[in-house]
Amino acid sequence: MTTTPPRRRPVEILLVEDNPGDVRLTREAFADTRITNNLSVVGDGEEAMAFLRREGNYSAAPRPDIILLDLNLPRKSGREVLEEVKTDPNLLAIPIVVMTTSEAEGDILNSYYHHANAYVTKPVDLDCFIDVVTKIEGFWLTIVKLPPE
Repeated sequence: MTTTPPRRRPVEILLVEDNPGDVRLTREAFADTRITNNLSVVGDGEEAMAFLRREGNYSAAPRPDIILLDLNLPRKSGREVLEEVKTDPNLLAIPIVVMTTSEAEGDILNSYYHHANAYVTKPVDLDCFIDVVTKIEGFWLTIVKLPPE
């Protein structure tokens, strides 16, 4: 079995989430991972786009290797963020995992139509939520080859 050489830098994760409880749980789950990572958090869609475009207070923001995106955000929805990222030639290669409470077929179809890389419904149970984040980490940060910066 071939082993993957260790990454030379931490994995940069951008969490776009306005729920403080979900932010806390996600931080806890990624703190316990085998993969060295930096988790940046923004609370709305406008902040997400400023972070990604390194505008204003985010001029020194790292380019994320992966984005975890809630759909129901203030100021600019996650749907709008997804569409903007996937139509921007400088950002479209960044994988986006939609993490939301919505199980609506329309949200799922729309997310994939706009090139989300995965759609995950957030569990309400604490242990299940941490398990989902751990599985995302296991797949996206361990198995998948992320695009170079």
